[in-house]
Amino acid sequence: MAAPNAITPRQLARLVGTPNSPVLIDIRIDPDFADDPRIIPGSIRHSHKDIDGLKALIGSGLGVIICQKGKKLSQGVVSWLRSAGCAAEYLEGGHFAWRDMPDTVLVDLTALPAPVNGSSLWVTRHRPKIDRIACPWLIRRFVDPMARFLFVAPSEIQGVAENFDATPFDVDGAFFGHRGEKCTFDAMLEAFGIRSEPLDRLANIVRAADTNQHDAAPQAAGLLALSVGLSRQYKDDHQQLEAGMSLYDALYRWARDGFEETHDWPTGHGQ
Repeated sequence: MAAPNAITPRQLARLVGTPNSPVLIDIRIDPDFADDPRIIPGSIRHSHKDIDGLKALIGSGLGVIICQKGKKLSQGVVSWLRSAGCAAEYLEGGHFAWRDMPDTVLVDLTALPAPVNGSSLWVTRHRPKIDRIACPWLIRRFVDPMARFLFVAPSEIQGVAENFDATPFDVDGAFFGHRGEKCTFDAMLEAFGIRSEPLDRLANIVRAADTNQHDAAPQAAGLLALSVGLSRQYKDDHQQLEAGMSLYDALYRWARDGFEETHDWPTGHGQ
């Protein structure tokens, strides 16, 4: 059982990648991070010395503080935050405990573009459908929860990227783009080293829907229909993205722990 101000890796694993995930803050010192530049999905790197900054990141929610071993750094920070009225817990066993637990996911941050005003900044074509909603969902839930996305006319992507230091995605010639039969969602999973059975299931559906290979996944036609519906429902791309986040949250939960469930109309209904 975890200490009163701690959360176990297994408890945290049920929350990571979902909208119910707490604010995850990786406070490992630079030498420890250099030894393993991977993070627990959705973590934000921040100095353990900046208590006010940590409080601002957590806000009115719950923060989980992560150091290398779950000892002096994270426990000290959590106690300090709690004394200031901030809801915080430390990860029991720290980064090492998460890393060593079977089937957990780690994200390679070496592929993350340099931050622009504190977070990654991405640009793609306006009027998104599938890849251009699925990829922002993946980035915000697993790589950079503070990431921002710009949707512009195709002819303006290069100029916007150059003027705002934004990283293009899902456009011709971009590093984060289609590769052969794989879509941009696949490219991001590969670049950030994100691998899990649920995300592989989700990737298969996204790829099938985005490349019109609906025979590859029976859910693909449904995802396409919902994606087109969202694009017709929202004129503003950013509003559509926020609505699409809920769509992919639900699809991820299906892929994680609901994919074996079926639904049958009650026998004898209406007789």
